[in-house]
Amino acid sequence: MQGVVIKSTGSWYIVKTEDGEQLNCRIRGKFRIQGIKSTNPVVVGDEVIITQEEESYIISELLERRNYIVRKSVNLSKQTHIIASNIDQAILVATIKSPTTSTSFIDRILVAAKSYDIDVVIVFNKADLLDKQEKLKLEGIIDLYQKIGHKCFSLAALEDDLSSLKEVMKDKVNVFCGHSGVGKSTLLNMIQPDLDIITQEISFQHQQGMHTTTFSEMHELDFGAKIIDTPGIRGFGLVEINQSELSHYFPEFFALNAKCKYNNCIHVNEPNCGVKQAIDNNQIAASRYKSYLSMLESEDEHYRVNKFE
Repeated sequence: MQGVVIKSTGSWYIVKTEDGEQLNCRIRGKFRIQGIKSTNPVVVGDEVIITQEEESYIISELLERRNYIVRKSVNLSKQTHIIASNIDQAILVATIKSPTTSTSFIDRILVAAKSYDIDVVIVFNKADLLDKQEKLKLEGIIDLYQKIGHKCFSLAALEDDLSSLKEVMKDKVNVFCGHSGVGKSTLLNMIQPDLDIITQEISFQHQQGMHTTTFSEMHELDFGAKIIDTPGIRGFGLVEINQSELSHYFPEFFALNAKCKYNNCIHVNEPNCGVKQAIDNNQIAASRYKSYLSMLESEDEHYRVNKFE
């Protein structure tokens, strides 16, 4: 039988078959070593083949993934952790404060998602907590990301009409991501209250959220969308991106590549660089260039871009 994994707890998987039946499944022990370099060989969103052995159901084959998103593995530093697969759209939930989502974190997620051809919608939550100066800051950030092609929302999940966001999600498999504490679970519960996703308050002592979601799960919503709820993300790894290719995932940089003197320009020390000239002329945001340099130079194995041989 063929089906889609709709829930994963790490050892058990729930697979929804083409007939709509939901089956509890396990994977074979040897399945874990079939060349899959991640901590979790099967994830929510995967299309799989299942077989019945006596009274148990076994995931016997993983079908080819259209795409997937990964993050840094917490427990095994030399491996990645796949968050979800076969995704149409990522909904990145961010906040200006309580906690603060940095633009560098946003940029890492945008690059990682773009490398797998996944569109990203950015939702800035907790807008009701902002003072006048913080609202002006948020307007500038939204303007920046809209100009490079991302749909953005500014809202308060507990107060605002979410119909526009629902329309963007409709007929798509959406993955929600963002730091713990940004209100991701609260937003999901407001989008469809009967989801009953657990939420937890911010830890003000550390100014970061506690992880509240312990496993990934796909939910079918009553307005025609599907969402994959995932554990809160503190780090988001860049995987298999070469140094010479990184600027391709910054659309405003890529548009200026033809203005660089050298075809292999990485926009750092080269003369007559169109990207650096655009930065000097305030045509490219300084925060975006700072994020780019950080990705180029990071010593973290999971954030480091592959250097030239």
